[in-house]
Amino acid sequence: MTSSTAPQQLAKAGADDGDALSVGTGLAGAPPPIRARGYRTIALVVACALFMQQLDATVLTIALPAMARDLGVAPAELSLALTSYLVALAMFIPASGYLADRWGPRTVFCTAIATFVLGSIACAQAWSVTSLVGARFLQGTGGAMMMPVGRLVLLLSVSRDDLVAALSWLVMPALIGPILGPPIGGLIVTYSSWQWIFYLNVPIGIAGVVLALILIPDVREGGARAAFDWCGFALAGIALAALVFGFELTTRPGAEAVTAVLLGTGTVLALLYLRHARRRPDAILDLRLLAVPSFRISVVAGSLTRITQGAQPFLLPLMFQLGFGMSAAKTGTITLASALGALLVKPIAPGLIRRFGYRDPMLVAVAIASLGYASCAAFRPDWTVPTMFAILMVSGLFMSLLFTGYNALAFIDIKRSRMNAATSFYATFQQLSLSVGICLAAVLLRVAGPVVGTAASPLAPYSLAFLGVAGLSFTAILSIIFLSREVGRKAAPSDLSA
Repeated sequence: MTSSTAPQQLAKAGADDGDALSVGTGLAGAPPPIRARGYRTIALVVACALFMQQLDATVLTIALPAMARDLGVAPAELSLALTSYLVALAMFIPASGYLADRWGPRTVFCTAIATFVLGSIACAQAWSVTSLVGARFLQGTGGAMMMPVGRLVLLLSVSRDDLVAALSWLVMPALIGPILGPPIGGLIVTYSSWQWIFYLNVPIGIAGVVLALILIPDVREGGARAAFDWCGFALAGIALAALVFGFELTTRPGAEAVTAVLLGTGTVLALLYLRHARRRPDAILDLRLLAVPSFRISVVAGSLTRITQGAQPFLLPLMFQLGFGMSAAKTGTITLASALGALLVKPIAPGLIRRFGYRDPMLVAVAIASLGYASCAAFRPDWTVPTMFAILMVSGLFMSLLFTGYNALAFIDIKRSRMNAATSFYATFQQLSLSVGICLAAVLLRVAGPVVGTAASPLAPYSLAFLGVAGLSFTAILSIIFLSREVGRKAAPSDLSA
């Protein structure tokens, strides 16, 4: 990779444990027109939003049992609240670039933070699963614009010489949030109430808006705006939402008619979008990108792996709290292990890929990470905490190495002129895969109960769910194995550690 393409690669190749930087705005790559007050100041202001988003996601999973108890539902039913957020991200991320182009990055960035905060307040005030799902969707609408446009603010506000350093500052909260989230969530749920998980976003969000208005210049890119694909946006967005929510409801008693309508509507709209995308060269999700082998392998294999990554933080807190009888605080101290492992691999990931290429490290990583998460099926209350912590940390380490490879591999053969379309496409499927992972985990839990008999073995449904999602991740090997061993060897991007 040449030095001129390194900033774009960093903006698109962050690992999934902090991958808000990999989403496209449609404007990345434009040279910053001015040098702002200081790239650290700009980066840290934008990082407030990223930290809030990452903290919220990791804190929430620990609180699911307490939230389910207060709302009077089974914990598995709250998977809908988690998937609604991710579906909103998948739907609205492709529109973020157009909105920033139309109204200005700083304005959209501040509006996104405000929307996220309003959604957080609505979540804290939720009185039912339905109200919580709606509030989480509102949060996701803000989150979909917050980080893509936040990154654009940074790209347009710092000099090219400071760009890589500024993006490095920006990615740090994405790594710290998942580490702090589980223990903070555990402490809040154990010693206070789950509502404070959402209220925590209010002061952070207010600070982010105020600092953005004071410290970030209102910089915009010049030139004519491309026409937005409103038809494709509507078809793809509604199709994705209908299919995911329909899949989520498949095993819920009394929801058969709604499920059939959602799945039928989603399928029809998806087919219509395929027809639309073939006719329009600038479709919002450009399916022609799948003709690029490295991009296709990254999307297919990465989606399989992200399904497991989405399911794991949903299943673990439920199993520890409901199956083992652990407190939320203790659960939080164990589940941060995956994020800690992800952080530890960051310094060595670029060297491994540069030395061995993409194929071999990714094959090893997907095998070990999948086996590690499959071993969660064997966790029992008499296991020691250090043993479970070590398994989760090793699994997180190799999963992070794998995502580092996926996110760089996706763009290694993409032409510069198609980079923005590829980034948007890839980010959408990232979020979609995570939401499918949560749906699949919830479905497996509900199906496994009657099959294995929860009265005789209350932990058996969790074991089957872990084995199911880990097995799906393991099948990613069938895609990765087609990569040439020479891809990426001695030419891996120097900023893969982002």
